[in-house]
Amino acid sequence: MRDILTNPSVSDFLTSLAAGELNIETELVWVIIATALSMVGGAIGGMLLAGKDIGYQFSAMLGALFAPAGAIPAIVLGLFLLNLLTNY
Repeated sequence: MRDILTNPSVSDFLTSLAAGELNIETELVWVIIATALSMVGGAIGGMLLAGKDIGYQFSAMLGALFAPAGAIPAIVLGLFLLNLLTNY
């Protein structure tokens, strides 16, 4: 584990991620993190909305599948606008 964290390329990547720099690598990581969080939020929302009607596990699965459909385009658009605003 120490070898991975002391690798210069991994160290530079973690530094740029923590500093808030927007490049293609950090944007992909932020999209993956935001997609995972939207899946968790969709699962919770599905359980709250339709848990009693269709079952908690099924509603959580549907919520987790449908939540990123709206979240991913918003995330990509937001990252594009942040990148545009930081460069100009």
